[in-house]
Amino acid sequence: MNAVLPRFLKSTYRREPLVSALITMGIVEALIGGFDNSWSLFAFGLGTAGITLAWRWWRIQQSRPLPEEPVVQHYLPSRSSTSALPLLTVSKKKPPL
Repeated sequence: MNAVLPRFLKSTYRREPLVSALITMGIVEALIGGFDNSWSLFAFGLGTAGITLAWRWWRIQQSRPLPEEPVVQHYLPSRSSTSALPLLTVSKKKPPL
């Protein structure tokens, strides 16, 4: 099995648990209805999954904001006005015994 599909499904279930559960329920009902020759259950399952997908697609379309360029706010200047600090030198003294 492709390694991307399980990762995609896990991230989708974590992001939208209600939508994922409704789609799974609809698909399972459609499968049970199709194998059991219960066309009302099959139609109900397809309707549940279809309405859930349509609702999710509609929510995605409604929530897309126009991309705006963020205003960059610098708290410090790019260059320091003072000179750099002098380097510290370590004396080569032997430590006391």
